[in-house]
Amino acid sequence: MGAREVRGRFVGLVDRVGRATVHGLDEMGFAAHLLGKSLYWLVLGKRRRQPVRFDSIILQAYEIGVQALPILSVLTFTIGVMLAIQGVYMLKAFGAESRVTTGIALSLVREFSSLITGILVAGRSGSALAARLGTMTINQEVDALTVMGIDPIRFLVVPPLVAMLVMVPVLTMWSHMVSLFGAGLYVSSALDITFGAYVQQVIDTLRLADLAHGLSKSAIFAVLITLVGVVNGAAVTGGAEGVGRMTTRSVVHAISAIVVTDMIFAFMVTR
Repeated sequence: MGAREVRGRFVGLVDRVGRATVHGLDEMGFAAHLLGKSLYWLVLGKRRRQPVRFDSIILQAYEIGVQALPILSVLTFTIGVMLAIQGVYMLKAFGAESRVTTGIALSLVREFSSLITGILVAGRSGSALAARLGTMTINQEVDALTVMGIDPIRFLVVPPLVAMLVMVPVLTMWSHMVSLFGAGLYVSSALDITFGAYVQQVIDTLRLADLAHGLSKSAIFAVLITLVGVVNGAAVTGGAEGVGRMTTRSVVHAISAIVVTDMIFAFMVTR
């Protein structure tokens, strides 16, 4: 391999990295624009005689929240039992299995419930949002809205954003209860204590700040899921294949953003 070929490959690598960086920054800027315009229409839409449709928000909330309850309940119940099994097993080595409730309650309420809920909503509702907007983009329905004088952000982005901001924290609260219930069933059986004693230990362990920690993260996850879905849906090209590709990309980006944000959030609030 000659020096010229090595130089050419290096230049090509730098070019690809640079283009990817610029493209990423462009998408982040577009997401910030979407968030700003969404807040604008949410606050001033009624004054401009273009209010956000309440029935659309209700429909989105039903699809995001109510229809997700069965699978979310199964997953969070399983996570609670699994965490209880591992907690009891690990603490038995130190003779401290009686303290397992403290670890379970804090882990579920501060971290796992909101994280699992965000990942589930990203895979279920975030992908659906990206696919719907991608299909509308290909069929030029978004352009048709603009021609008719309807702002696409007010019509297509604000309802799912508001629904996400309401339903993801609600689903997280439901996840708290289901996962703690599942963990309690195993702990009360494994440690031979009553379920009421377990509940009292959970109440004694948790503080309002712990609950606020998980719910505030879930609100951030809701915004991220919506913006990632819309950005990827608006970038669809190439027909049905493009819709599938960007839908998959939306799920990957949303879950990655949730996990990274969760790490940063946990680091900041525990300093």
